[in-house]
Amino acid sequence: SLTLYVELACNGLFGAGKGSMIAPPDPDRRFTLSKAELVVFNRDVYELLVDLEILLDMAQLLGEENQRSFQALYTANQMVNVCDVMDPSTFPAARDLAAAIFSQRNGESQHTIHAVGHCHIDSAWLWPYEETIRKCARSWVTVVRLMECNPELTFACSQLRLISVLWQAQQFEWVRSWYPGLYRQIQDFVAKGQFVPVGGTWVEMDGNLPSGESMVRQFLQGQRFFQEQFGRICSEFWLPDTFGYSAQLPQLMRGCGIRRFLTQKLSWNLVNTFPHHTFFWEGIDGSRVLTHFPPGDSYGMHGRVEEMLKTVKNNKDKGRVNHSALLFGFGDGGGGPTQKMLDRMKRMSDTDGLPRVQISTPDRLFSVLEKESSQLCTWVGELFLELHNGTYTTQAQIKKGNRECERILHDVEVLSTLAVARDGAFQYPASQLQRLWRLLLLNQFHDVLPGSCIQLVVEDALQYYAEIRRAGARLQEEAVQSLCRELLQPKAGSTESTLVLNTLPWERTEVISRTGPAGTETLALVTVPSMGYALVREPLLPPQPVAVRKQEDGSIAMENGVIAVCLDMMGHLTSLRLVDSERESVPDGCYANQFALFDDVPLYWDAWDVMDYHLETRKPVTTLLKPLEITLAGGLRGSASFSLQIGESSTLTQEIILDAMCPYLRFLTQVEWKEAHKFLKVEFPVQVRSTNATYEIQFGHLQRPTHWNTSWDWARFEVWAHKWLDLSEHGFGVALLNDCKYGASAHGNVLSLSL
Repeated sequence: SLTLYVELACNGLFGAGKGSMIAPPDPDRRFTLSKAELVVFNRDVYELLVDLEILLDMAQLLGEENQRSFQALYTANQMVNVCDVMDPSTFPAARDLAAAIFSQRNGESQHTIHAVGHCHIDSAWLWPYEETIRKCARSWVTVVRLMECNPELTFACSQLRLISVLWQAQQFEWVRSWYPGLYRQIQDFVAKGQFVPVGGTWVEMDGNLPSGESMVRQFLQGQRFFQEQFGRICSEFWLPDTFGYSAQLPQLMRGCGIRRFLTQKLSWNLVNTFPHHTFFWEGIDGSRVLTHFPPGDSYGMHGRVEEMLKTVKNNKDKGRVNHSALLFGFGDGGGGPTQKMLDRMKRMSDTDGLPRVQISTPDRLFSVLEKESSQLCTWVGELFLELHNGTYTTQAQIKKGNRECERILHDVEVLSTLAVARDGAFQYPASQLQRLWRLLLLNQFHDVLPGSCIQLVVEDALQYYAEIRRAGARLQEEAVQSLCRELLQPKAGSTESTLVLNTLPWERTEVISRTGPAGTETLALVTVPSMGYALVREPLLPPQPVAVRKQEDGSIAMENGVIAVCLDMMGHLTSLRLVDSERESVPDGCYANQFALFDDVPLYWDAWDVMDYHLETRKPVTTLLKPLEITLAGGLRGSASFSLQIGESSTLTQEIILDAMCPYLRFLTQVEWKEAHKFLKVEFPVQVRSTNATYEIQFGHLQRPTHWNTSWDWARFEVWAHKWLDLSEHGFGVALLNDCKYGASAHGNVLSLSL
C-alpha cells in the first residue's frame, strides 16, 4: 500500500494579494483543487525533451553568424526525423545525435560559470513569519531529496539558521517536534560539503537602516551559530536582495572574519548601470572586500541556455576575470533547485559554443576570483540602490520601534555592565539580552524594517518591539537597583533627591523633567558624568534663563544665551542665530520648519518607491488650525505650540522647545496621518554653502553631493541617514537631528527630513 500526504495552503507562491502580487491579502479569495493525478514518469521522453530544448535554444540564441547555431538546429531536425514517438526503440538513436553535439568541447579560454543551487526565502514579506517555517521545511527537504539522487549538487543556504536558531525563543520546540529528522539530514549533507552554509549574519537584514551595533550583532549571532553548528565561520557575506549597502559594511565584514561579498540587487538601478560585476569594495576606513555580482542579475536562474549566454555577455569585467556565478533555483517564496535545472546544466558542462558550466560552491568561485584579482577595479563608498527610496520612510511605527529598541538594549547593556563591575553578585542578564537582541535582529530583515511587507507582518513586528520595551524596562530597573541600591534608599532627614543616569560617553548638562513632592512635573538643570550617574538635590541655576517674548505681530522670540530663535504664527522658524557670533542660519525671506506635502504615486512598487517626479508636486502646508502660542514662559525651558491641517483630513501638532544652556532647538511633532499616496516632509533652508552634506551612518559618516551635476547625483534625490545630517562650510554649519527617522535629503541649501 502507498500513503500520500498532500499539504494545501490558500495562497499562491507569493501570497494572496488582491489584484496584484504586492497588494494586501484578499480575505475573500477562493481556491479550488480541481485535479490531483498519479502519473508514470517516462524518463526516455523526458531526456529527449531536455535535449531538444537545449539544442533549440542554442539554435535560436547563438545567432546566425555563429555556425554552432546551425549545427544545433540541423541536429534537432535530424532527431525529429529519426525519432518515432510511437516507437521507444528509436529514442536512443535520437539521443546519440544530441550527445554528439554536447560532447564537442570548448577551447581553454572559454568563460567558466560556477552554478550554485540557491533558494532565497524571505523570512517575512507577503506572508508572516510563521509561514516561513513551512516554506523552509518544504524547500530544504526538496533539496535533500535532490542531493540523494545528484551527489554533485551543491546548495548555498544563507538562512539555514531559521530552522535551528531563529525560532529558538518562539517555535524551536514546534520545529523539533515536526521536523526532527530534516535538520539531522541537513547536517549530514553539510559534512559532505553539498549543503553549504553562507551569509554570516543572523538574517538577511536591511543594508542601510540598522545601527552599527545592530549590524555587529547580526554578524556576531550569525557567525557564532556557524561556529557552534558546523565548526567554522563564514568567509562570504551573502545579501542578494536588500535595498542598498552601507559604506561601513566592508569594515564590519573584515572585523567579523569575512573578506568576500555577494549580491545582485544593484542590477535593479533605475538610472545608472553599475559598472562592475567583480571588483573590490572599499569602506570608509579603507577596508576592502572582494565583491561579486552574478552577471545574470538574478538569484533565481533556471539553468537555461539564455541565462548562460546573458551571464557572459552582461559581464562588465570581461578580460579581468574569466569566472562568474550563476545562482539557480526558485526563490523569494522558496522552492529551490529542480531536477530539470540540473539536467539542463549537465548538457552544458563543456559544450562548444556555450560557456563552461560547473556545479560549484561559493568558496571555489571566490578562490578562483582571488587568483585573478590583480586587474580588478575598486569601488569606494556606499553601494546605493537607485530604487526603493521610499523604504527609508514607509511604516513609521516600525522605524520608530527599531530606533527605540536599539537604544533600550544599549542602555540595558551599559547599566548591567556597570552593575557587574560594582557588585559581583549581580547576574549579567546574558540570556535575556540575547533573546531580545534576536527579536530585534529578526525585525531587521530586509522586508520588515523597510516596511515592504503585509499588515500581518507589521503586527508581528510591533508586538516584538513591545516585548523588547517591556522586558528591557524590567532589566534596566534591575540593573539600576543593583548599581545604585544605597542611593535609592532615602535616609532619615535627607532632602528630596533625584537619581539621574547618563549612558552616553560624554558629560551632559541638560534640563530634565522630574516628579515633584506633590506629584507634579518639575524641571531641573543637571550635570551627569559620562557613562555614570548623579544624585541631584539642588538643581543647577543656568547662567542665563530662557527668555520667551510674544511680539505684536503674533510671532514668538526665544533666547537662552547660546541661540536665539524667532517663530511666526504658522510655526515657521524665521530666524536662528548664534548669540555670540550673531551668525544667522535662516536665509532672508525663507522659512525653516516648513512642512510640505508631495504626491506619492510610484510606477509600481508602492510601499518601496518614491520617484523623482514627486518633487514636482510640492505643496507647502499652509492651513492653520491653531496659531502659535506660548506653552512654557521661560526659565529653565521655553516652548510654543501650534497645529496645522495636512491634506484632506490629517492634522499635525508641534511643540517647539528651547532649554537653558542648550545649543539646539527641539521639535516635538505628532501627526494624525489619514492620507493615501502622499508624502510629508519638513524643510530647513539654511544660510550655508557647500557642495556636500554629511550624513551619519553606522559608526561613522558619509558625504553626498548637494547638487545634481550628474545622473549619479540626481539619482540620490532621496537618501538615508541615521540620527543626523549636517551642512557645513568653513567655521559654521547647521545639523538636523532626529530620534526615529531615516529618509532625508540635502539639495542646494535645503535640509529635508522625510516624515
